[in-house]
Amino acid sequence: MRTDSGLADKAVIVTGGSRGIGRAIVELFCAEGADVTFLFRENSAAAAELVAAGHSPGWRVTAAQADIRDAGECALAVERVAERCGRIDVLVNNAGVIRDNILGLLEDDDVRTVLDTNVGGVFNVTRAVLPHMIARRAGKIINVSSVAGEKGGRGQTNYAASKGAINAFTRALAVEVAPRRITVNAVAPGVIETDMSLEVRQRAAEEVKSRILLRRFGSPTDVAYAVWFLASRYADYITGEVLHVDGGFKME
Repeated sequence: MRTDSGLADKAVIVTGGSRGIGRAIVELFCAEGADVTFLFRENSAAAAELVAAGHSPGWRVTAAQADIRDAGECALAVERVAERCGRIDVLVNNAGVIRDNILGLLEDDDVRTVLDTNVGGVFNVTRAVLPHMIARRAGKIINVSSVAGEKGGRGQTNYAASKGAINAFTRALAVEVAPRRITVNAVAPGVIETDMSLEVRQRAAEEVKSRILLRRFGSPTDVAYAVWFLASRYADYITGEVLHVDGGFKME
C-alpha cells in the first residue's frame, strides 16, 4: 500500500535540479505525482536527459533555464510556473557551488560566486515564490544546507559561511511566515556521492569515512527522502528546523 504523502498534484520548484541531489529530489517528487519544475543554469544536456527520462506514466517534469544569481531571471521563471500551474506549493532551494581553498588563497571571485549563488540565489528564488504562497496561505520551503554550516572544515570558509547563512535564513523566515501557514526547514547533508564531493572522496576517502559514524558516504536519495519528508503532510507541524543527513559526520 502506497503512503499518501500529500504531494500528488502539488506544484514544486527545485533549483539545481538536473544532477546529483537535485535530480534525486526531482525524480522522487515526480514519482509522488507532483508537477515538478527544476531550474538549471547551464548544463542543458543534463537537463534534457532528465526531462527525457521522465516519460514514465504520470510523471510531470519541466526544465527551466535560469541563473539564480539574477533576481530578474528568478522572478520570470517563477511567474511562468505560477501561470502554468496556478499556484506554487513547494520550493526546494538546492542549487549550490563550492570554491574550496584556504582563506589566504581565495580569489575575490571565489568568495563572490559562492555567496551570490548559495545565499543570494536562495533570497532571489524565495522572494519570487513567497507572494504566491502567502496569497494561498500555504506552502513548504526546504533549503538544502550542509554540515559545513555548523561544523568547520579546512578550506571552506566561503562555503561554510554561505551554509551557515542558510541555516540562519531558514530559522528567521520560519518565524516571519508562520502566520501565513508556510513552513520553512532545511536539510544539511554530509559527504554525499555527487560530483561536488568527488575530489575529497578520491583524495581522502578512508580518512573521511573514519569520521562518519555509519562509515559510508551518503547517496543523493538519502537526502531526497529527507526533503520529501519535510515537504510532505507528515511534517506539517515542523518549521524552523535543520535536519542533518550526514551519517553522524564529525561526531566522534
